[in-house]
Amino acid sequence: MTSALPYALIATDLDGTLLRAGDTVSARSCAALATARAAGARHIVVTGRPVPQIRHVLDDLGYTGLAVCGQGAQVYDAARGELLHSVSMDRGLAEVALGKIEAEIGEVYTAVNQEGLDAEMLIGPGYRMWHPHLPTVRVPRRGDLWSAPITKVLLQHPRLDDDELTRVARSVVGDLVNVTMAGEHTVELQPPGIDKASGLARAAEALGVAASTTIAFGDMPNDVPMFAWAAHGVAMANAHRELVAVADEVTLSNEADGIAVVLERLYG
Repeated sequence: MTSALPYALIATDLDGTLLRAGDTVSARSCAALATARAAGARHIVVTGRPVPQIRHVLDDLGYTGLAVCGQGAQVYDAARGELLHSVSMDRGLAEVALGKIEAEIGEVYTAVNQEGLDAEMLIGPGYRMWHPHLPTVRVPRRGDLWSAPITKVLLQHPRLDDDELTRVARSVVGDLVNVTMAGEHTVELQPPGIDKASGLARAAEALGVAASTTIAFGDMPNDVPMFAWAAHGVAMANAHRELVAVADEVTLSNEADGIAVVLERLYG
C-alpha cells in the first residue's frame, strides 16, 4: 500500500448506490473500481441484503473479496463461498418487539431473512415485495416465519410511511432491537449492536485496514453508522435526507455513475 493512496478501503452499498436498475453495475463503475484496485485499494461490498440475495451481483462483478451482508450480521468470503461470521436474531425477541410495535400502531406486515448461505426470505401475510430480482417464499401465517433461525425482521405498515414507521418502532422497541430504514418499504429489526458499521469493522480488521483509511458510499439511513465509522462518507444524489445530513460530500446518483465520478477523481 503506498503512502499516496487516497483511501485503502472503498466500502460500497449496493441498492441505490453501486447498482443501477435491474441489479446491474455499469461498465464505468467497474472500470473505476478496477483502477482503484490497481492503485492498491481494496473494495468491499456492504449491503443490507443477506448472502443468498447478492451472489448473482458478486458473480457479475467477478468479486472475490469479503462482503458485509445482512445489514452487518454476516461477513462472507466470496472467493471460498463461506460465511466467516453470522449473527442470528432471537426469534422470541422478534415476536416481543413486534407485539410492542403493534400495540402502538396496529397490525404490521412482516417478512424475515433466514440465516445461512442458502437461506430463504419468507414473506408473511400482507407484506409486499418491491424488489423484482429477489426470490421469496410466501407463508400463510406469521408463525411460519419462525420455522428456522433468522438474521432480521422486515416491517411494513398499511398506512404509515417508512420514516414514520421507523420513528415509532424506535420509540417503542429501540432499547430491545436495532431499528433501521434500509430502503423504500424496508424497515428492519435486528439484534442490538448489529449494523453496517459493526460488520464493516469486523471485515476491515480481517483485511488489516483501518477506519481512518476507508471511504464509504451509500444512499439510505442504514448507511449512517457506516459513514460514522469511515473516514469519509459519500452520499448519492438520490440519497435519503438523513444520510445527506451526515455525509462529507454528495455525488451523482447511482444511475449517473456517482461512485465512478468520485473514484476517478481520487485514483485517476
